[in-house]
Amino acid sequence: MTNNQILRRLRYAFDLNDQKMIQIFAHAEVTVTRAEVSDWLKKDDDSAFLPLPDIALAAFLNGLIIERRGKKEGEQPPVERKLTHNIVFRKLKIALDLKDDDILALLQLADFKLSKHELSAFFRRVDHPHYRACQDQVLRNFIHGVQLKFRASSEE
Repeated sequence: MTNNQILRRLRYAFDLNDQKMIQIFAHAEVTVTRAEVSDWLKKDDDSAFLPLPDIALAAFLNGLIIERRGKKEGEQPPVERKLTHNIVFRKLKIALDLKDDDILALLQLADFKLSKHELSAFFRRVDHPHYRACQDQVLRNFIHGVQLKFRASSEE
């Protein structure tokens, strides 16, 4: 999954309009324009499409954490310059205040089965012997599960 696909899916899952997305970026002290957001959300084959850099997606995810959980005291964590699916997954877990069972339930909503041991491997340090890289299908199904839960509850 590309950064743009992740941003598009999160926008849909949380039913965010352009103004709300700009506000989420602002929580992470990043200023973006409506045109930038629009170009990042365009399909890959659109001539106005702009690839979303890792640092911008990391800022959006940090802003989402602040939006959903509030700003933490003291110095804010630095924005990552290089993102992996594992980092994206961890940031979403933090933003939504999810425990392992909650994540497994969201994956189950998307008809994707994963054991607790497999899940915990995604959140380990990279140098840990049982660390496992998060693949596209896991992140895609997790975001789909988030969409099924959070978008459905916002439409009721």
